Amino acid sequence: MNFIPSNLAGCFVLEPKIFHDDRGYFMESFNENTFEKGIGQKVHFIQDNQSYSSKGVLRGLHYQTGEYAQAKLVRVLQGEVLDIAVDIRPESATYGQSFSILLSAENQKQLYIPRGFAHGFLVTSETATFFYKCDNFYNKESEGGVIYNDPALNIDWNFPENELIISNKDVILPTLENAKKVW
Repeated sequence: MNFIPSNLAGCFVLEPKIFHDDRGYFMESFNENTFEKGIGQKVHFIQDNQSYSSKGVLRGLHYQTGEYAQAKLVRVLQGEVLDIAVDIRPESATYGQSFSILLSAENQKQLYIPRGFAHGFLVTSETATFFYKCDNFYNKESEGGVIYNDPALNIDWNFPENELIISNKDVILPTLENAKKVW
């Protein structure tokens, strides 16, 4: 597994070693020892989540605050998404900056998003199955979010805005400036 630092401190792209033969392929998608060595810290994942969405569905930008903050390891099992991480740690040198990557079943890349980041994704294929590991349990009272089109973030979703499918909850999220603070 290759661990490639993104432009955001603590956020890594993971590229697995895939072994192909005439039967198909094999890869190790997660190994705690390899993972912790690759990112340089201990992370204990305790919850797995999975979603299925159609083209144009935008989920995010979400995060958890305080003692329920979550680090995530995300990947796509079927289809393709544009995945976005936003550093919302006020003390960070990369506060308010984002990182985007195409994650797909074909490229098998994963993205590690540490605590203190907002996260979202847009389905770019006809459908996508999205899978992620969390290092903390979900807590409704601790959820927060940032509107996907916050002008201060200037995220290029590379998709026609009038074709986006966004939940009622996500379309009314605040800007980063007005969002619930992470810590």
